[in-house]
Amino acid sequence: MRTLKSSQARAAAQAGFSIAELMVVILIIGLLSTVVVPKVIDRLSDAKIGKVKADLPAIAGALDQYMIANGRYPDGLESLVQGDDNGRTFLNQRTVPKDPWGNEYVYQPPGGGSNEFELFTFGRDGVAGGEGEDRDVTYAMIRDQEI
Repeated sequence: MRTLKSSQARAAAQAGFSIAELMVVILIIGLLSTVVVPKVIDRLSDAKIGKVKADLPAIAGALDQYMIANGRYPDGLESLVQGDDNGRTFLNQRTVPKDPWGNEYVYQPPGGGSNEFELFTFGRDGVAGGEGEDRDVTYAMIRDQEI
């Protein structure tokens, strides 16, 4: 009986991880995080630009449909979801989508004899200019495959 207790006591004393084993695990986790985290952040950025590349052509198509149905472009994007004079809506949503950073897409109706509207996002920072996620993305850039 005494042998059983002493072997259990020895097993209990040897259970767990040594400090060296814990340091190796922490080192491996640290190395993996330095490689994986930047890749994940890059993919999130790509996904946000992908949303813009999907939203802007959809909104532009709805603007063109509005123009065909009404003979003019709307004054604002809200007209696409609220309906025109005949009650038709042109986006199958209750609200106009926002850009991936929570800002409203900017729409400028055609003016000065032009039939070209402006549709864009200012990017993450919400102000003109910038690089990376802060850069402006226009519908023209997507249409012309510059982005």
